[in-house]
Amino acid sequence: MKHILAVIQAGEESVTGVLAGEALRRAARETGRPLDVEIRTAQGTLNPLPAGVPGEDEVLLLVGTGGQPDEALTARASRHLTLESVLADPGRAIAGLEAPSGATSPPAARPPRIVAVTSCPTGIAHTFMAAEGLQEAARQLGYPFRVETQGSVGAGNPLTAQEIADADVVVIAADREVDRGRFGGKRVYATGAKPAITGGAAVIAKALAEATVQPATGAASAGASQSSGKGERAGPYKHLMTGVSFMLPFVVSGGLLIALAFALGGIHANDASSDGTLAHTLFTIGAKAGFALMVPALAGYIAFSIADRPGLAPGMIGGILAANLNAGFLGGIAAGFVAGYAVDALNRLISLPKTLQGLKPILILPLLGTLITGLLTVYAIGRPVAALMAFFTEWLRGMQGSSAILLGLILGAMSAFDMGGPVNKAGYAFSVGLIASAVYTPMAATMVAGMVPPLAAALATRLFHARFTAEEREAGATAAVLGLAFITEGAIPFAARDPLRVIPAMMAGSATAGAISMVAGVELKVPHGGIFVLPIPGAVTHLAAYVVALLAGTVVSAVLIGLLMRAPVRAEKMT
Repeated sequence: MKHILAVIQAGEESVTGVLAGEALRRAARETGRPLDVEIRTAQGTLNPLPAGVPGEDEVLLLVGTGGQPDEALTARASRHLTLESVLADPGRAIAGLEAPSGATSPPAARPPRIVAVTSCPTGIAHTFMAAEGLQEAARQLGYPFRVETQGSVGAGNPLTAQEIADADVVVIAADREVDRGRFGGKRVYATGAKPAITGGAAVIAKALAEATVQPATGAASAGASQSSGKGERAGPYKHLMTGVSFMLPFVVSGGLLIALAFALGGIHANDASSDGTLAHTLFTIGAKAGFALMVPALAGYIAFSIADRPGLAPGMIGGILAANLNAGFLGGIAAGFVAGYAVDALNRLISLPKTLQGLKPILILPLLGTLITGLLTVYAIGRPVAALMAFFTEWLRGMQGSSAILLGLILGAMSAFDMGGPVNKAGYAFSVGLIASAVYTPMAATMVAGMVPPLAAALATRLFHARFTAEEREAGATAAVLGLAFITEGAIPFAARDPLRVIPAMMAGSATAGAISMVAGVELKVPHGGIFVLPIPGAVTHLAAYVVALLAGTVVSAVLIGLLMRAPVRAEKMT
């Protein structure tokens, strides 16, 4: 068996090169083959091999095309592969390399068929960026691929039953829980949306290597056993984001209707004296219907994410109880988790004869789950959380001076830290939840801060041309549109090239915008829409101060990006 020597020419893709090297080492260990790896990056060479390789008992594998081409090395290589193909199937990359010279490699197997589902809590940006990342990776690898996007308006390009049946692996790239009932018996790999955006090929490689079989569930008990049949149990964060995702439509519709009511009827639109007017009717629909369902939807779908359909009724009932006890969104979150985990535990503990299994998801689990959740909410959760919410609400409403600045700085920095990731979503969920308690200033700070990174990147491409490639300068216009629409993810391509410099610059501008918004007391009654909701009467207060906050944050980040960001490699070589 010949000793395998691998040379990875990673160039600027140093992280991808290191991952490819580790993948090859793992594949070699699993097959008992000797292997040494040299990784060439723009920053230098890792684990350099001796000069003159390969020797008589050695075989050379060349990976990647980064850096200066080495014609002599290429001529001595037995095989030349891309980084993506190595990450997708490292075992296949080294298969047959120890064969004597002139021997043929094993015939290539049929490329794996892959289907995917992408989703994120808001269903706007990460959902489609993850789909594009996976599609491009599959195209480069030559794999048949279909993706379903579960966005804010429902499923786009839904997978057919035949496509699922023909698939070799199912990839779920989502930051909220996705129904897996239709994937019973298939190999399923679950990850977040962001890995699919930044490294689609690596996600596909892990899916092919690590996917586990999704247990099939019977039609009668699918809802009850869905959660226990997951190859990978989701954590509390994903359950919370699922609840926030389903709560958002109630917040948006209710908030806009309340804003329109005040625009038509003034500050007395909700008074009894306005009863019968269009303004009072709009306020009733928005506040007493739309907003009234916010906390129950949040709690219900947290429980749904944990325990599937049997958890929905206990969760929503617990959410209504929490709202009636004035426990707000914190009480709803607590009720949702209590309902979900209670139903999930009951599903595991209760064992019935096969003839009675159908009663579990439609009678036993919802009934017992509602009883447990209701009693705990009324006697243990509701009153303490209500007291906490009352204190918290009054504290936020009374924020002035340094305390308001601090909260604005924190929310702003969170918005730009990972641009749509867990930290960003945590700040966003906090601000959205406070809308139910009629506290609107954090939402204003969060949205203006989230608009800054893409707008700052777009402005920086115009002010500092030399810091960006031609492609990045062209992408600046797209980033500006995304920023105006409050889609923070539009800045990700700019941050990806130089994150240690660009992300702090964006955080500084977002924190500035958030602080100005909080100090000015700007209130925003809708949780999304960016600049396009600002003209709606009543949607935002202190509009001039809000625009100043946006402009100030954008300029601060743009200037810092221009000062800190490294110029592209080509530009550095020309100077």
